[in-house]
Amino acid sequence: MNRWLPQPLLSLSLLVVWLLLGNTLALGQILLGLCIALALPLFTVRFWPDRPRLRRPLKILTYILVLLWDITLANLTVARLILGPTARLRPAFIRLPLDLCNDFAIVVLTSTISLTPGTVSADISPDRRSLLIHALDVEDPEQIVAHLKRRYEQPLQEIFEC
Repeated sequence: MNRWLPQPLLSLSLLVVWLLLGNTLALGQILLGLCIALALPLFTVRFWPDRPRLRRPLKILTYILVLLWDITLANLTVARLILGPTARLRPAFIRLPLDLCNDFAIVVLTSTISLTPGTVSADISPDRRSLLIHALDVEDPEQIVAHLKRRYEQPLQEIFEC
């Protein structure tokens, strides 16, 4: 089973995303989605030397819901900031110390930060112990660091073995 289905969660995710993008449950789309979902992990298995190990896979759903909620709120906040006087903006770079040890979990965290409007992951330290983030409006850098750690990094530590 592991040889033909090296990453079952990736295959399932690919199938779901394919069907959502196609916005149909037609038999042809399901079969094509299955072919893609089975073939891509087989062709990319050698590029995953350190496959991520999930400790609590169901927590991913909670993480995604939290992320979608945060993206919605951040969109509204950024719109308010941009449409208001730009002199009120306080852009800054913030250094986020990382407790994550799994490279894949770090990639998920950096992607999460960049997906949230108003913040972008700019750089990771060579030792992978801190992340440089640019934020559009920073009143208190420590508060933002605490928010990112509580909201995203801690759940990722629970999801992945690290």
